[in-house]
Amino acid sequence: MNREPKGILLCGGLGSRLYPLTRTTNKHLLPVFDKPMIYYSLSLFMIAGIRDILVVCGPEDRSHFERVLGNGDQWGIELQYTIQQKPNGIAEAFLLAENFIAGHPVTLVLGDNIIHGSNLSTILQTAVRQAGGATILGYPVKDPSAFGVVELDAEGRPTNIEEKPANPKTNLAVPGFYCYDDQVVEIAKSLTPSPRGELEITDINKRYLDEGALSVVQLGRGIAWLDGGTPEGLFEASQYIQVMQERTGMLISSPEEIAWRCGWITDEKLEKICASGEVRAYSHMLQNLLTYSGSHSAGSR
Repeated sequence: MNREPKGILLCGGLGSRLYPLTRTTNKHLLPVFDKPMIYYSLSLFMIAGIRDILVVCGPEDRSHFERVLGNGDQWGIELQYTIQQKPNGIAEAFLLAENFIAGHPVTLVLGDNIIHGSNLSTILQTAVRQAGGATILGYPVKDPSAFGVVELDAEGRPTNIEEKPANPKTNLAVPGFYCYDDQVVEIAKSLTPSPRGELEITDINKRYLDEGALSVVQLGRGIAWLDGGTPEGLFEASQYIQVMQERTGMLISSPEEIAWRCGWITDEKLEKICASGEVRAYSHMLQNLLTYSGSHSAGSR
């Protein structure tokens, strides 16, 4: 039986940290330099080799996401959609996606995560194709109290994980990229809401930790993790993308480029996209892919 990993792209929530920008627009559709924020999280699935993805969003936002992303055919992937009626926590996504997961390993990505850097595709492909259990990422940050944090022993094995601790014992934050085996649905069913009324992803990670089935992959200095969920983070992320693209002449997190490099769309289809005018802002850089075919690696896209 085919047990290829599947993906859940979580785009719910109220975006309250970005108010009033999110008064009429879902935060995941806000621009990060030249692309909507959701392109960056979607691209993580693509470079990890995941092509079957479920987008989880609020009822008022579904039509907007469908307009921006379609069914994924233009990128050689398959996108489906389901509704989260209220922001009841990240872990609720596994309950909503039970039929979609259907016994497959699954990776959940938060829609405001922007990760870029050297050898990223290899790192993510290794994480999503785990033999069993769960794999999360670890990234050092200046203020770990704003995130879920994980403690490691001398051998790099996780010993504890906490959600936004007041007095963190480590600076290793957990980015919103979580990989699980198919047991995650049953674990999610057994959770009770936290004091803030949500099903917490940290509680799922703790369950795998207690069972000795949680692994942590640390992201090194060559990787940038940016949070687009605050005005400051959104601005910094846009600056980062602008500088990197203008210095290198190469796109970051372009679904068209990743699909083409993976062989999911043909030269002819990419040429048609470039000529359509739909991606006019960066069509010149896409066209350069065909002009200088094979000259760059897709590893950090």
